Amino acid sequence: MKKIINQPENYVNEMLEGLYIAHPDLITYTNDDLRCLVTANKKEGKVGIATGGGSGHLPLFLGYVGKGMLDGCSVGDVFQSPSAEQMLAVTKAIDSGVGVLYIYGNYNGDIFNFDMAAEMADFEEDIRVESVVAGEDVASAGPSKEGEKNTRRGVAGIFFVYKCAGGAADAMLNLEEVKRVAEKAAGNVRTMGVALTPCIVPRVGKPGFTIGEDEMEIGMGIHGETGIRHGKLEPADQIVDEMLEKIINDIPYVSGDEVAVLVNGLGATPLDEQYIVTRRINQYLGDKGIKVYRYYVGEYATSLEMAGFSISLLKLDDELKGYLDAPAQTPFFVQL
Repeated sequence: MKKIINQPENYVNEMLEGLYIAHPDLITYTNDDLRCLVTANKKEGKVGIATGGGSGHLPLFLGYVGKGMLDGCSVGDVFQSPSAEQMLAVTKAIDSGVGVLYIYGNYNGDIFNFDMAAEMADFEEDIRVESVVAGEDVASAGPSKEGEKNTRRGVAGIFFVYKCAGGAADAMLNLEEVKRVAEKAAGNVRTMGVALTPCIVPRVGKPGFTIGEDEMEIGMGIHGETGIRHGKLEPADQIVDEMLEKIINDIPYVSGDEVAVLVNGLGATPLDEQYIVTRRINQYLGDKGIKVYRYYVGEYATSLEMAGFSISLLKLDDELKGYLDAPAQTPFFVQL
């Protein structure tokens, strides 16, 4: 293992210490717990938005706490859920009397602990909590039928849910409306990724899986979950075409639809390569008659030092465009 760290067991706390040092104007922590991260600019009378999840995915999850997006984040160890007690501490800190919305990824540990935190917030603190669980990875499961539980993993597309819900909350919509906007965004985003290399959890010290030097895995999850196809590395255009075909057919899209596009690096993919991917996405969508309203290119949801990328499409209407365009400022994202 070759990493710029001290002791592996101190990895998360030392990373958080650095973040608080670098961004004191935007974030702080509550309950004397570095892992209970909250905004330094609480807006009274506004619905609070909280998220949480394991470390190792920066900027996800905590990187979107700030102005115009999230208000708090409970931080777990690498690839591990934070505790219900940490989630409750964040909830108490960000509540301003009009309720809190939880937005988090579709993983069993997070679901269990967020549900427990919501119950404690209700019974112990009289704080009303609603939840939206994001799960948009088309490689992880088929689409759920009406009334069925969504079993898809939540990955980089949750950024769009944060952005739209954050815009709605900043516009001082009530809890029901902020939840509706979050659900609308979550229901209209799809993602697929490809991995070229494994990653190493610091406490483990070795890769959790292997990918050959000339291989790739289409559909791999951000914790190394199995994808849908393992094979030889192909040219960028072929990889993009395969991923977009599955995303577009899943909504499905038709000519004239308008989208926001997120090209997300998984931690070790140069921006040069991400823009090569962006070029092909633009060609492909143009051939389908799908209009692109806005591109986001960079690292939005990583997996430590994994090489690869993901593509997320958000199907837009005028309401979602308005919230997507709203100003926001966080340690890792600024939109004026």
